[in-house]
Amino acid sequence: MKNISFLFATLLLFCLSSCTAIEGIFKAGFAVGIIAVVLVIALIIWIASMFRK
Repeated sequence: MKNISFLFATLLLFCLSSCTAIEGIFKAGFAVGIIAVVLVIALIIWIASMFRK
């Protein structure tokens, strides 16, 4: 019984740490996505302003 509790606790610990890692990846991906969208919009505005001159 003691081994089963240790195994369950170890499995739970690994699952929680992997969820934290995935959360960090998604937060970083979200930030990079926002920056990419802002850069693309800025590039479109810059190209449009070149054609207006």
